[in-house]
Amino acid sequence: MTASPAGGPSAAASTATTPTASPPARSAAGLVPHGEGLAGDRAIQAALEKAWPADLPAGQERELLAEGRALLRADTTGIGRTRWPTVFPDTHQGLAPAFAAPRFRIQAAIARRADHPGRAVVHLLWAGTDGGGTYTDLRISDWYFTRTHTKGAPGWAPQPPRT
Repeated sequence: MTASPAGGPSAAASTATTPTASPPARSAAGLVPHGEGLAGDRAIQAALEKAWPADLPAGQERELLAEGRALLRADTTGIGRTRWPTVFPDTHQGLAPAFAAPRFRIQAAIARRADHPGRAVVHLLWAGTDGGGTYTDLRISDWYFTRTHTKGAPGWAPQPPRT
């Protein structure tokens, strides 16, 4: 990924008399520093989209992103795991969540074609504070899906995590 220069103020903005908030600082890779918080999420999303251009129809991408986000929330917080019994078998339903919902956020996400026809992957970058109080961001999770046809309607089925 090539670095893009940080956007400086335009000539019109430099003559303004009221102070303006500056954009988040960026690293050489174009990403904001760790711990930047919500202010950096847009830059992370933009860098992810630039690195891996869209290759799915917009409707499929939206559907996959919604499912991928929900799966990640279920995996990290434990909320809603019963919705996907093949992904979270009974043996994993009672596992204590690693993150409380208020201490978890998705920073960026994209859905793209995967390694085989009829497969897709949702890449998610996320941040959270675990039960011990340790905050980390730019965590990466991938959820894979296969194309299905249930009662004649196409859809996507999540696959259990790869181990």
